[in-house]
Amino acid sequence: MEPWFEAAAVRHARRLCASFQHWTGRSLLPQTPQNDLDLAYELFHWSYPVLSHGNQADPILNYGNQAALTLWELSWSELVQMPSRLTAEPMAQAARAALLAQAANQGYANNYSGIRISRSGRRFQIKNAWIWNIIDETGQPIGQAATFNQWHIL
Repeated sequence: MEPWFEAAAVRHARRLCASFQHWTGRSLLPQTPQNDLDLAYELFHWSYPVLSHGNQADPILNYGNQAALTLWELSWSELVQMPSRLTAEPMAQAARAALLAQAANQGYANNYSGIRISRSGRRFQIKNAWIWNIIDETGQPIGQAATFNQWHIL
């Protein structure tokens, strides 16, 4: 079974999209599907990377669409065991942490650019990143997510 098709991933995809809409007033996907399975499929196969992590002290990634898995050179099972901080090089982690704190305080942050690193050590620059807080159906914070529409390999 595809990872995006599991019930927890389908629910999480809905929360990712609903939270983005809540904080930014914008739709995450170009067209929002009417049912949750279609939404989960569209988000997983969207051409722009989408990642999220939980709200642990050292957050672990809990979602990555196919574009993110490809860019970071990870399988789904590898991604969902990885601390989120490891998506950036050690020297870029302080700037990344500051951005996540800004998003935590405001609900979202945008226009971020930074250097990231894949599993094999390949470095790439991301541009125009949006970071937002993920909330559940009761409005409780459950993590943060990011997407970006520009990147290039360094």
